[in-house]
Amino acid sequence: MAATEPDDLGDDLQQGLFSHLIELRSRLLKAVVAVLVVLVALVPFANRLYSELAAPLVARLPQGAHLIATEVASPFVTPLKLAFYAALFISMPVILYQLWAFVSPGLYKHEKRLARPLLVATLVLFYCGCAFAYFLVLPAAFRFLTAVTPAGVEMMTDITHYLDFVMLMFFAFGLCFEVPVAVVILAAVGLVDIAKLRNARRYAIVGAFAVAALITPPDITSMVMLAIPMCLLYELGILAVRWLLPKKASD
Repeated sequence: MAATEPDDLGDDLQQGLFSHLIELRSRLLKAVVAVLVVLVALVPFANRLYSELAAPLVARLPQGAHLIATEVASPFVTPLKLAFYAALFISMPVILYQLWAFVSPGLYKHEKRLARPLLVATLVLFYCGCAFAYFLVLPAAFRFLTAVTPAGVEMMTDITHYLDFVMLMFFAFGLCFEVPVAVVILAAVGLVDIAKLRNARRYAIVGAFAVAALITPPDITSMVMLAIPMCLLYELGILAVRWLLPKKASD
């Protein structure tokens, strides 16, 4: 059998790399198109979206108080920024699917078996974290903040600052709700096992309260409302390790 020439190997590597780059570009373009399509559909409703986003604060402002715009272009630009964030949020399943379609051919069967539920769980938990922040945490936090406003101070928040604050809260709560995914990944790479996870419960509880104190508004209610779900999600992560990694769990 004739030996493979080094030049042929180099050509094969270049062709393989080129084909991967072409596929990556195609996947990225599909993801960008999905975001743009959703963004175009949301632009006519940008002001309504912002009104819904501001509802937790507006409903708790004192009589006569309202949101303000301190920059000339804010009433136009800020709702558009929100529409873009919402487009990313809605298009995330398509973006993750394109990522999965690009990566999955190079994974082994057992890796695919683990990656599929983790990918779905990542998306669902992030959405749950954002919903939890919007429907439960933000109303409680704004109730506290409006209640402690000093006498003679009228609370009127800038619309851009409010959007930045809420998006930061959404991102922080979405990440914090990824605790089960992080636990499974740590177990999958062999850094922890069921016994270590169980023994680390007390540290996980302390860590949950520490993280909650750092990222939530300065009221005890918001901190507890984040710390307790994180503790419960840690327990869910332990159960997920037993289900997805039965061999590692039994070691």
